Amino acid sequence: MHWYKITPLDLLLFRDCKPFSPGEGSWAKGLFPPMPITVFQALRSLLTQTTTKDERTQRHLSFLGPFLLDHNHTLWLPTPKDLVCLSPLDPLGQDRKTTTDNWSEIQFLQSIPQDDVWKHLAFDEQQIAPLVLNKKWDGNISAPKPWIKAEALFDYLKGQKNSSNWEKKDFYHNPWKTQVLPHIQMQPDKRQVKDADGYFTEVAVRLEDGWCFVAALSGDTLANESIVRLGGEGHRALVSPLEADDRLKGQLDCLMKSDRPSAGSNFAYLLTPGLALFAETRYSSYPQAWKEHLKGCATDKALLWGGVSTMRKDNKTKEEFALLPQRAFVPPGTVYLFNNEVATNQQLLPEQGGRWLETFKQLNYGKLLWGQGI
Repeated sequence: MHWYKITPLDLLLFRDCKPFSPGEGSWAKGLFPPMPITVFQALRSLLTQTTTKDERTQRHLSFLGPFLLDHNHTLWLPTPKDLVCLSPLDPLGQDRKTTTDNWSEIQFLQSIPQDDVWKHLAFDEQQIAPLVLNKKWDGNISAPKPWIKAEALFDYLKGQKNSSNWEKKDFYHNPWKTQVLPHIQMQPDKRQVKDADGYFTEVAVRLEDGWCFVAALSGDTLANESIVRLGGEGHRALVSPLEADDRLKGQLDCLMKSDRPSAGSNFAYLLTPGLALFAETRYSSYPQAWKEHLKGCATDKALLWGGVSTMRKDNKTKEEFALLPQRAFVPPGTVYLFNNEVATNQQLLPEQGGRWLETFKQLNYGKLLWGQGI
């Protein structure tokens, strides 16, 4: 696999899966960063197209990413969801709103302790118990910034981070700004907007100066810079081979290692969106087979991916509205705490599926990085 830098030349638009149609009050939200398959399709468009009838040759491509890289070639990854910031109250003792920059320490969420304080609380036996902050704190509690330096994440996975040796520079806010794009449709031969289906808005994003994506793709090396379409509205991005120093190369190599746990591993960090099938038609933050092995799971809202499709009937004369399948992907940064024994299936994907499951595996969906020490 070869690593590439993907630099946006304009704002980017990645619409989410919410069913959407123009009309009064229509607001199409965006999903950012984009899903892996979106960036993969953009990079694949630069490869030489083959004319072979054997479709399997087209499905041997592997992909990993995308991840964020700043102007200093520092790699940023999603912050683990089991971290919480503890901030003191202001000198006057008032509990005013605080930012995540004035924290004094960072703690790990832990499974519920077996002591007199918690013994009177009961939780749903069908679910794993929630993770809690096992420390009395009279100040403010908040989440850290959503992006963490790769080197700090690797220290976290090695068990080298505790409540007192985190630094403010280990975290960063979302390096982009949103931009609302209004769209109108005019009446024919008039300078008036259509009364129905004439107005809607979309939400695009613009990365900060110097920031870009990095992603790895197998196949022939793309030696030259190229322009690709990335996302909606025909927005473009510059693709070029990544020139990485030894530090960055080492970090990228760590991301590409096998996602199998080593001796002593007792928790896992989700690097890319995963798909956890809990029941036949129900998705969850963890697979059902993992339940008996889990002490806890720290996660966020699921990433819904799907959309609206217009289907044609057999006579091809009438269009019929239909929904594409929606899947609830587990967001990157999710952390799983295991008991003494980890689950047999260490991949955060369904055990059975058709060609779509093969695609997810080739694109490294649900890739886990294993750690120890929490």
